[in-house]
Amino acid sequence: MKGKDQPNSLSSSEKLGLWERLKILSFTRMVVSVWAVTILSLYIRVQVNILGRHLYIDTARGLGSSHLLEDADLIDRDDQQKFLASADFLANHGLPKLISGMQTAATEVLRAKHLRDFFNTAILHQTIMQILDMFLSTGSPHQWVDCLMPEDPRLHKLAKTSSSDKTNPPKLTQFDQLMVETREVISSAEFGNVVELSLKAVTKALVEKGFRSGGSSLTNGMPLARLLPRIAQICPSLVEEPSKNLFIQIIQSVPEVGLFFTLLYSSMSAS
Repeated sequence: MKGKDQPNSLSSSEKLGLWERLKILSFTRMVVSVWAVTILSLYIRVQVNILGRHLYIDTARGLGSSHLLEDADLIDRDDQQKFLASADFLANHGLPKLISGMQTAATEVLRAKHLRDFFNTAILHQTIMQILDMFLSTGSPHQWVDCLMPEDPRLHKLAKTSSSDKTNPPKLTQFDQLMVETREVISSAEFGNVVELSLKAVTKALVEKGFRSGGSSLTNGMPLARLLPRIAQICPSLVEEPSKNLFIQIIQSVPEVGLFFTLLYSSMSAS
């Protein structure tokens, strides 16, 4: 704003530095939104399937026994609510780590992208996917899971156990067991494939539909500097409420996503 109101107050190198920072921040914001909406949509469906399966099995056992259904070993309602509320972990705790990791990936990918370079739909799509791929592949396998949910409760409880108690590991609560099962699902190769397909579908829709209206067409290309304001304008649409969110609907329509959750619900252990 200082450079806009007082053009002569900034040197050419300072102006270029500001544009470079805007380039990184604009892409970081957009890709964080793409990742967060996609992962949260899938994570909540994992939760619902896991909890629904457990409640179904527990209810069936109660009906099949001589005991009343009220006496069945159902998951405590407080644990159910606490489990579903864990979807807020990303918004309340995980965002700083997510933003930092994504900004690092964006900085690396955009290093060779100059403000005068022409961007069309294909180049923009490729750039977004490169940032996402770099973020997901950086660090230890599934390190991004720590942005999405608390640490494994088994590790936390073992860390608090004294050396003399190692032969009797602490018992997990029903909530802990649900979280352990969720972490195992989202750390699986099958879930990773679903994430990859969903991110590609959301990115494709964002590039083809989100940048269709307003200004020059991205199909013919435009300088990266002119694209940055368009990126800023499109970001809010990524995080609209679920009932109006086009991108959540797109994730739900991916055939492999529906198949994954069908198999998840039907193949979970009844033990």
